[in-house]
Amino acid sequence: MTETTTGTTLNPWFSIWIQPRATIQQIIDSHPTRLVLVLAAVAGFAQFLDRAVMRNLGDRMEWPMIFALAAVAGSVMGIVGLYIGGALLRWTGGWLGGRASMEQVRAAIAWSNVPLIWALPLWIPELVLFGQDLFTSATPRLDGNPPLAVALIGFGIAELVIGIWAIVVFLKCLGQVQGFSAWRALGNALLAFLIFFTAILVPILLIGGFMAWRR
Repeated sequence: MTETTTGTTLNPWFSIWIQPRATIQQIIDSHPTRLVLVLAAVAGFAQFLDRAVMRNLGDRMEWPMIFALAAVAGSVMGIVGLYIGGALLRWTGGWLGGRASMEQVRAAIAWSNVPLIWALPLWIPELVLFGQDLFTSATPRLDGNPPLAVALIGFGIAELVIGIWAIVVFLKCLGQVQGFSAWRALGNALLAFLIFFTAILVPILLIGGFMAWRR
């Protein structure tokens, strides 16, 4: 999982796809805070749209409102997630021998979102073809048009492949800044997720138990 470099300057918007380790190393060596907040905000926008599709948010509002909400709430959530995720990854990475600073971890998180950002233009043909059906549980436009349904599956496969590759890029970027392999970076990420999940689940269980006891 190592990469070699030729000494040339990499364009991170392209090189992050196939040379994530060399790219993130160049970034943290030169300007680790460059575009980090912008990338996190745009990624938050993209992730909000994906969640809106999965949760059928179009059953409650029109797609222009969903996009407006994603631009505001999604962007804020992306930046908040960057700082919370960065803190947890740096903390748990230290248990595994990680050496990255908070700044470097945030750079790894932010720049590994580039594949997801590149996928955003896919929303244009999707909206033209499928419209509100993208976000609703009922899909009248798709139900009466099998070729459209096949096209939707094609878009879904493309987005799935990009999403999986974005995870690979993230693990390699995190591993590079932490000074270990992508497999150990996976352990780092799983530990961070476990702590975050526990921090949310335990209060919910305690509150639920207290409410049940009060009854």
